[in-house]
Amino acid sequence: MRQQGISHLIINSPYAEPAKHWHYERKTRSFVEREGRRPAGYLVLSSGSRAFDDPGEFVDIPLVNQIRKRVQAWRASGYPGVTGITKRLLGYWTDAEDFETRRFFFCQLEAMETLIWLREAPAAERVGIGIPSDGGEFVRQCAKMATGTGKTVVMAMAAAWHILNKITYPKDIRFSKNILVVAPGLTVRNRLAVLNPTHPENYYETFRIVPSGLLDKLRQGKVLITNWHALNWENDDQMARKRSVDKRGTLSDVAYVRKILGDMASARNILVFNDEAHHAWRIPSQDDIKGIARSEVEAATKWIGGLDRIHRARKVLVCYDFSATPCVPSGKKTTEETLFKWIVSDFGLNDAIESGLVKTPRVVVHDDALPDAKYYKSRLYHIYNDPEVKSDLNRKAAPQEPLPDLVINGYYLLGYDWRETAKRWKTMQFKTPPVMISVANRTETAARIKQSFASKRILIDELCDEERILHIDSKVMNKAETSEEGTSASRRKAEALREKVNTIGQPERPGEAIQNVISVGMLSEGWDAKTVTHIMGLRAFTSQLLCEQVVGRGLRRTAYDLNPETQLMDPEYVNVFGIPFTFLPHEANEGASKPPLPQTAIEPLKEKLSLAISWPNILRIEHIYRSRLCLDWSKVQPLMLDANQISQLIRLAPVVDGKPNILDVATIDLEQLVKEHRTQKIIFETARGVYDQMQADWKGSQINLIGQIILLVEEFMQSDRIVITPPLYGEDPLRKRLILTLNMTNVVRHIWEAIYFENASRLEPVFDTARPILSTGDMMKWYTGKPCTLANRSHISYCVCDSTWEQKAAYDLDRSPHVEAWVKNDHLGFEIFYFYRGTVRKYRPDFLVRLKNGNMLVLEMKGVDDEQNRTKRRFLKEWIDAVNQHGGFGTWTADVCFEAGGVTDIVKRHVRES
Repeated sequence: MRQQGISHLIINSPYAEPAKHWHYERKTRSFVEREGRRPAGYLVLSSGSRAFDDPGEFVDIPLVNQIRKRVQAWRASGYPGVTGITKRLLGYWTDAEDFETRRFFFCQLEAMETLIWLREAPAAERVGIGIPSDGGEFVRQCAKMATGTGKTVVMAMAAAWHILNKITYPKDIRFSKNILVVAPGLTVRNRLAVLNPTHPENYYETFRIVPSGLLDKLRQGKVLITNWHALNWENDDQMARKRSVDKRGTLSDVAYVRKILGDMASARNILVFNDEAHHAWRIPSQDDIKGIARSEVEAATKWIGGLDRIHRARKVLVCYDFSATPCVPSGKKTTEETLFKWIVSDFGLNDAIESGLVKTPRVVVHDDALPDAKYYKSRLYHIYNDPEVKSDLNRKAAPQEPLPDLVINGYYLLGYDWRETAKRWKTMQFKTPPVMISVANRTETAARIKQSFASKRILIDELCDEERILHIDSKVMNKAETSEEGTSASRRKAEALREKVNTIGQPERPGEAIQNVISVGMLSEGWDAKTVTHIMGLRAFTSQLLCEQVVGRGLRRTAYDLNPETQLMDPEYVNVFGIPFTFLPHEANEGASKPPLPQTAIEPLKEKLSLAISWPNILRIEHIYRSRLCLDWSKVQPLMLDANQISQLIRLAPVVDGKPNILDVATIDLEQLVKEHRTQKIIFETARGVYDQMQADWKGSQINLIGQIILLVEEFMQSDRIVITPPLYGEDPLRKRLILTLNMTNVVRHIWEAIYFENASRLEPVFDTARPILSTGDMMKWYTGKPCTLANRSHISYCVCDSTWEQKAAYDLDRSPHVEAWVKNDHLGFEIFYFYRGTVRKYRPDFLVRLKNGNMLVLEMKGVDDEQNRTKRRFLKEWIDAVNQHGGFGTWTADVCFEAGGVTDIVKRHVRES
């Protein structure tokens, strides 16, 4: 399918490997939707090109493309070679039963699988794979992931994988329980605090990265999070130039490590994570860095030099680099950035956009002014590259000097669109405004932009409010990076500025009112905000990587709901001026743009704490069986067995020259086999299966248990509780034995469940020791584009409605005189384990309701009933009986609503019956 502009960018699910991609054909200047995944690589400006719509030249990343195929095959074969802990984690991360409340993106799982494959897959799997060195002595491996795709979650997964393996297998030298995380600054360092297993909001619990039973083991590991400034040291020349009586020499490597690592100073084989790792590169020579900013060279030198010293003293086991744009900046000798050679996995911005993981960018295709005379492209497309603009902005100009007319024109258009968006947000009562960001080529240009707004040369009044403009001065920001630089007053000023930067778009925080952000380098330092809707780029863009660095600041989504019809993300938009998106797929924006809408924030509200609801976090329920087992056969559900679904006879033909020879057919007929299986043997085999399920919880004689089970199985086999279709099979003893033999697992499960529910004298709940009680206050803020309704009597801000029934139920609960508090069970973690068809599953009822009489009601909305729903309710009843027998959580009841508007009557009945 070929088209000039793209009308729908999102063509892949975020939870599956990309199956399609948009390909730009240079000759026809059109987009083609191609089958298959885009090869790993990136685009750079075509040689000698100055065109506005230059399609670029593709640079392949052959190592990643080679590794991808190996990891795909390894995944398909069940991850051979991994440890038991790793196998458990991989199974837990991909457990479909958790997809409603916790599901990792494909790119997150692929990044982890790649790191695991490099460490644990059999050596034969990795033959021919060589990862280039960065020139140092320790190993580096880089996971390239676009901003907004969840790098921090992957870091937490990698930390858990290493720590749990090392604690479980202390002699395995492939793993480490001591992790050093290095960030480019305080902004990122503070954000990464969630990687510490003891942090109150740690990601291991928030995103349920490890099973709760492994949390205690995880906490035995150590995670130290720092920024590169802490790795700083002074060499002999610097010490000699100090005007001080301090004549001590430089620190030795051992003393340096003691200072940097603290409690981890005695550890060996440190695992290192570099976040925003494009700042951590090794300088090849002084000639190669000419033209690169001195601050970037200094950061790279101290960052990598510090890790070298740690490696010499304590050894770095392996260093994992995480970055959206892992490259060395260009100097005078090169025109584009040099990509890291040790990248092992890649999920770039193209892939993220097409999977809906980030906002969909929209750019100016044309306007009603005269286009660029040579290339017939809107001059607003890559504003900086316009000859009149480039020469003006690429100089040291005073702040009061006016900006070029084309730039002012661009701000009028982008600013007007921003204002329409702000009006719409205000009418919808959103608490913070949309944000426009400008990324300038140099400090002087940023100052001119700030002055143009402050002096109202750009007459968009709302954007000219100085109290709501944030001019990010990197020099001031950097003074907060280390406590040793600047006066205490300057540090306080820097820290206040950083706090404002970090909280843009967050209600009741210092940055909540900011709506116009102007900066140079800070926008590539790990900062972003979900409320960014408009971006102005005023700098040169020579590669896809530069485009990614800038637009990544405004592409983070607010919600991740799948459209129920397409099973893809619905787009969220950001409008972009001045960034040449021929390097990236983008939606055409030829008409008036529809103002981007924010998503609804779903979160517990502190002013409604009195409406909080808590519940016991039960892992399982132990049955204390009666000493005498019995069954009321009238209450036992019939076991339905369909003979038509079972292969009883098959025919085989030998293969000759690749084809089956149908003239020579052999037969396997199971009727002959089952003649050996007498009814008594079937009874004994069934009884043994039931015994295996019950013996762990049985407190009496095991011989007595097996004897009772055999009697119950015999009664079941002779009862009318087995229904076989067609009826002919049930009437023929031989065929009945055949069907029972081939359905042995179902028979065992059916009888065990009947005994399980009818013969418990006492139920004992087993709680999660790490978090025995959960509450609505534990919910992590999330965003949705689904319909929402106000929830006045709920601790949670809104109720997300998946159907009109739920909307009506929320309305009735909110207005019932018998309801004190209620909550929709969405992202709460209230779930009940149940067995269905031999598999452990999770049941998540729809609502939790606290009645005025103090009782708790678990309420389910159900249009059509079926066997699985009835099974869920049996396990829910068991859960409620166990909680009520425990006595420490009040009185709990449950009900199901089968008709719209039935909630009011259910609530009244439970109040009346209590």
